Amino acid sequence: MNEPDPPTAATNIFRVGMTGGIASGKTTIADMFATLGAHIIDTDELAREVVEPGEAALESVIEHFGSSILDDDGQLDRRTLRRVVFSDPKKRHLLEQILHPAIRQRMDEASAVLQGPYQILVIPLLVESHSDGHVDRVLVVDCDDEVQIRRLMNRDSESRENAEEMLATQITRQQRLDHADDMIDGGSSLESLQQRVKQLDQYYRELATSLPHTGP
Repeated sequence: MNEPDPPTAATNIFRVGMTGGIASGKTTIADMFATLGAHIIDTDELAREVVEPGEAALESVIEHFGSSILDDDGQLDRRTLRRVVFSDPKKRHLLEQILHPAIRQRMDEASAVLQGPYQILVIPLLVESHSDGHVDRVLVVDCDDEVQIRRLMNRDSESRENAEEMLATQITRQQRLDHADDMIDGGSSLESLQQRVKQLDQYYRELATSLPHTGP
């Protein structure tokens, strides 16, 4: 995948799908792109929206996984649910079947409204959900396993055993890289990350200007 596929967004906006393993640095890198003027659509944020109290997706999650995945305020306890599904592939697949359609709908709605030079769609499961056909280019945030484990332990107060289990349930780094058009080393220094993001920002702007424009 060296050349971008034809644009897929209804708005004719150039869309980059950013993916990477858990705690690989996606949020930090997305924030850097945002600072340079790119519009960011983060499916993790959309995933939180679709499981707010009163949302149909949350009702379906409760129906299938029970009320034990709620906290005392009736909000979804994401850490509890994550531990339930990470230890059971069938449950994880069921959860994805419930949430992904709702998240995809909101992502497409947001993409159709936003303008700007280009869009970064942060999709952690881009490869697993076969979503690379819905973006013009795939950007993989690659990161050493040990760095991810340390971040999970420090950020989420996970034990090393739990952190290693979380990584084990995800696809391999090489499987992601096999789908990459571009790559950023998520374990790099902030200075190196900023330099790489600036390079890609300029490149994506150039690609975006080459899109054929339709309509008035």
